[in-house]
Amino acid sequence: MGTMLYARGVFINRCYDELNISQPELIRSIHEEYLQAGAEMIETNTFGANAIRLARYGLADKVSEINHAGVSLARKAALQSEEKTATRAYVAGAIGPLGARLAPNGTVTAQQAHDAFAEQIAALAAAGADLLIAETFPSVAEAEIVIRAAKDLAPHLPLIVMVTVDDNGNTLDGTTAEETATRLTIAGASAVGCNCSSGPHAVLDVIERMRAVTHLPLAAMPNAGLPRAVDGRNIYLTSPEYMASFARKFAKAGAVFIGGCCGTTPIHIKAMRSALRAIDAQLTAKAGVTDAALVPVQPPAFAERSKLARLIAEKQFVNMVEIVPPLGINCKKELDGAQTLANLGVHVINVPDSPRASARMSAQSLCVQIQTKIGIETLIHVTCRDRNLLALQSDMLGASSIGLKNVLCLTGDPPKLGNYPDATAVFDVDAIGLVNIVRNLNHGLDLGKNPIGESTGFAIGVAANPGVADVDNEIRRFELKVAAGAEYAITQPVFDLRLLETFLRRVEQFRIPVIAGIWPLTSQRNAEFMKNDLKVAVPDEIMLRMHKAGEVSADHARAEGIKIAQEMLAHARPQVEGVQVSAPFGKYAAAAKVLESLL
Repeated sequence: MGTMLYARGVFINRCYDELNISQPELIRSIHEEYLQAGAEMIETNTFGANAIRLARYGLADKVSEINHAGVSLARKAALQSEEKTATRAYVAGAIGPLGARLAPNGTVTAQQAHDAFAEQIAALAAAGADLLIAETFPSVAEAEIVIRAAKDLAPHLPLIVMVTVDDNGNTLDGTTAEETATRLTIAGASAVGCNCSSGPHAVLDVIERMRAVTHLPLAAMPNAGLPRAVDGRNIYLTSPEYMASFARKFAKAGAVFIGGCCGTTPIHIKAMRSALRAIDAQLTAKAGVTDAALVPVQPPAFAERSKLARLIAEKQFVNMVEIVPPLGINCKKELDGAQTLANLGVHVINVPDSPRASARMSAQSLCVQIQTKIGIETLIHVTCRDRNLLALQSDMLGASSIGLKNVLCLTGDPPKLGNYPDATAVFDVDAIGLVNIVRNLNHGLDLGKNPIGESTGFAIGVAANPGVADVDNEIRRFELKVAAGAEYAITQPVFDLRLLETFLRRVEQFRIPVIAGIWPLTSQRNAEFMKNDLKVAVPDEIMLRMHKAGEVSADHARAEGIKIAQEMLAHARPQVEGVQVSAPFGKYAAAAKVLESLL
């Protein structure tokens, strides 16, 4: 709720709970969005509607009014949803922590805390909430007080109690997940669990640990990752697809109440609901449904999908060269280059999808011609920039049917970078979402989780940039790509081996095979373009080497660029599973020269 209100321009210094009275239609509309997305239970906008929190805004005397309004608005939205869907929607009275520390570490006594919670719970119960959710509690002691207050004032209402934890899985007062679940069970909660925290990983760990010590139903409602400051606003960047993948994991771990906390928009809920429906379909099939088409198929073993996949699986060092499609319809130069490279023993030709948003022949067309006329395997880039979800699925199905089995999933450069900057971009999903789509196709499921009959059999690749300025975000997105189903990665051109080493070390826990990008520089200007326009990390010493070489001659600069690329390859080889060499300006001989030691 807070995320949605913030996105609508409500300043964070407002009392969000008071909006139940001053802007009721805004609150109701947000409830309706979540219900339309597939939510079966919604929380009232009363997280901070206890007397101690409301006193900060001079609203301590409005506890009953604000909580009654909160239940009423949620109920109206729920009833409207029920009329449309004929499905019951439940209203949970939301109770958050006091926002003040308990004695002896703070000034709030146990009795004062009990009284504050009791007043709010009485109002929620009187207004007709179906159940109560006490969430984001930093200490077990405070959560135990909520349970006592609920048993005193509303013993007829089920009570879900969730704590928030640190990266070690402990509540903020240092209580372990196991002890938390045990104490809350003894205190009388109806269900226990974890919400908020640092995201899905932390919550899943807690749920798994709680399952071992309590018989109660479990609840999992993580943040959509940690917020990032973007243009002065805190934005949650975790994708709906990633949250959906964890919805399945929560269910497998035993959670029966599954949702999201901060940053979880209706789009996230829709994706999570779809993921859980897929599980329901699988369970139904296992229970005796005879229609085998409902059960996702298993894709071929990775090594069987393509030559590239086999080389990676067999731990052979992969080499590939990038060939960019032509600006027109004549691709003789590209085919001749592919033939030369095939004759030299290059494993795979890598074909970009209109790089830098330039208008070119389709990557799929060039891939087909290279594979049929030259006989060397290709890897096709697919970007989210130019295609909506329907077109992405259509192109993926088509690519698989004509034998293109290696795919690199990319978000894509924005059109402003290209030669037609007024062109529009689609971006229905980003690279993470595209990986999820392709993975589902590999399991014989389309966008709506409907069976398509067989696996598309793709070997799924993604991009990585070890030298990007915001490397923390790059690491986070890389982890999301792996979680979505990525099976190997190709980096941006590497000129600073220290950055590559750091990147590989930081992704060690979710490492997939990495193919290092190598770019033979052609001139000082080319180096400046890489550094300033493409934002590739090019160390000063390499800039200086290209400058000095260029002062001798253009040929000397090109030779120095090849030498640098060879050095990058030699030093990177022990750390990665392969190399992709670009052929700047169609100079395939230069790419082959870089690969001399491998061919």
